[in-house]
Amino acid sequence: MSAEDSRSAAPTARSRTVEAWRKLRGVHPTRVLRWLRTGMLTMVCATAVVHLLVAVDGGQEITSARRTNAAINDIRTAIGAAEEAGRALDEAASGQLELIGAGTDFANATARIGTLVTAAAPGNAAGAAGRTQIQFVQGQLTTVLELTGAAVRDQRHSRQSSVDGAVGALAASHLPDPDTGRPIPGTGGLRASLEDLEKMQINGLARQRDANWLDPVQLWGLAMAPLVVMLALGLATAWVLACHFHRHIGRRLPGAFAVTAAVAVVSAALTTWDEGRLSAHPAVGHPVTMTVALLALVVAGVLNHLAYRPRLAEYRFPRP
Repeated sequence: MSAEDSRSAAPTARSRTVEAWRKLRGVHPTRVLRWLRTGMLTMVCATAVVHLLVAVDGGQEITSARRTNAAINDIRTAIGAAEEAGRALDEAASGQLELIGAGTDFANATARIGTLVTAAAPGNAAGAAGRTQIQFVQGQLTTVLELTGAAVRDQRHSRQSSVDGAVGALAASHLPDPDTGRPIPGTGGLRASLEDLEKMQINGLARQRDANWLDPVQLWGLAMAPLVVMLALGLATAWVLACHFHRHIGRRLPGAFAVTAAVAVVSAALTTWDEGRLSAHPAVGHPVTMTVALLALVVAGVLNHLAYRPRLAEYRFPRP
């Protein structure tokens, strides 16, 4: 585009803006009030939608995080059981292995490991990697039991090597990284694999508690957005009433804003509180909370309607 074309296009754009502003100023104040009333009522409905989404989806996300937290506790208990199994196997290998086998303590501890890992599976928050790790742990547990059984059945001259293999499969530490010296995940015995699984679930729980409705930024941002728009519409309403009707805004419109703000703030605060304690019964989704919040928003909608009604009732001409 040439410089001359640019100079000719600039006045055209300015003239369009001036023409649009002139038309807007020519709109009758009652029509503007109807627009503002519709916008206020829309924001009340938006607050109701946000509250319902927080109560339903947020409650489900808290329930999922609670299951993951329970799975982490099960895995930690399984790590303790693996340590007990290691001590029991050491005691049995000191002279009782050929008489009573690995012993009752070892059998009970390994049984608890299997039960706890199975119980933790529904709370997996690490996706496919977590499921693979759970299967790997279960396979390692089977290996430990097989090696222990082989150590019991072996003759005396080869029993010690079999016991060493069983102990290694159960309690071997992670191999260190040759460059950094840090433990390498996926190496080591059963207890080390349980520790890897625990870390995966802890990371998964952190992601759960910082996503979607449990993300404080998203939660409070969406809860406050309708209030910001309502505040802007309320100020515009006050300006129209003062300039064109020489009236004050009254008490009903601020009351409607206050009621809507109370619902939005309480909803977000209850969700934050429920998430912090991983409540089994989130307060934000309780039937009483839902009923009170929706009734309050109905009151806010009625106050909005009544706040605009006196000025709109002064003009009875047909709507174009």
